[in-house]
Amino acid sequence: MKYLEHQGCQLCYKIVGSGPKIVFIQGTGLHGDGWSPQVESLQNNYTCLTFDNRGMAASQPGSSHLTVEQMADDVLALMDAEGWEAAHLVGHSLGGLIALKLAIAERSRVLSLSLLCTFSRGRDATCMTWKRFGPGLRSYLGTRLMRRRAFAEFVLPPSYSGDRDDWAVKAAALFGHDLADHPPVVMKQMAAMSAYDATPSISKLAGLPTLVVGARHDRIATLEIVRALASCIPDSRLVEFDDAAHGVTITHAAAVNALLVTHFINTPSADSESIKQ
Repeated sequence: MKYLEHQGCQLCYKIVGSGPKIVFIQGTGLHGDGWSPQVESLQNNYTCLTFDNRGMAASQPGSSHLTVEQMADDVLALMDAEGWEAAHLVGHSLGGLIALKLAIAERSRVLSLSLLCTFSRGRDATCMTWKRFGPGLRSYLGTRLMRRRAFAEFVLPPSYSGDRDDWAVKAAALFGHDLADHPPVVMKQMAAMSAYDATPSISKLAGLPTLVVGARHDRIATLEIVRALASCIPDSRLVEFDDAAHGVTITHAAAVNALLVTHFINTPSADSESIKQ
């Protein structure tokens, strides 16, 4: 673990691997190790930086008020601390929105964008719909088992054939907390997400190699939202998973990792380090 004092927060981060540089930006309510299914696969060929967003897990103390702009600045501060002039950015959900903000503000620092279950306007993902209301409410009410099951409805597709209760218990290591609990920072992250809209500036990203990934059963970043995001970024590549939900990076890790590697290899890179084939 490494730490960086930045704007009142000790940002906790990790760097593993060697090769071209990737920054993984996590979404709401997960710590940096939520990227383990990607990092464990890619670290032999890439230098992978993961971190806890401010106010989450070991990145403390949290700010009284969070913004996407602030969290994007945190990412830039980590890159600066490591002397990284540029990197591939991979973001999931809120993390994708943070990556969008950084790319819009500091395009020269971004080799490519990978936006997984992401949206250009935060309130599109936070506004209440029937598909979100039921499991969202139940994730706060009832027994711990009931709350885990409700949370799993966001992450797992309906066709998931394994033991959902067992999966929910084991997933605590990836999320950084028991799925029956909501870290205190989650509501601040949701508010930050709701307040940010990248749409007015997103056309500035034309020509930046961008991969957009959506999932058919995603209740948060619905396919309609993900398709709208891809349509706003000229020449972006859209990939849709027919049998996945918001947790596609976990449930379909091998396929997501293969997409990322292909995306990185096809991206003109300023990094002189070779990529092993």
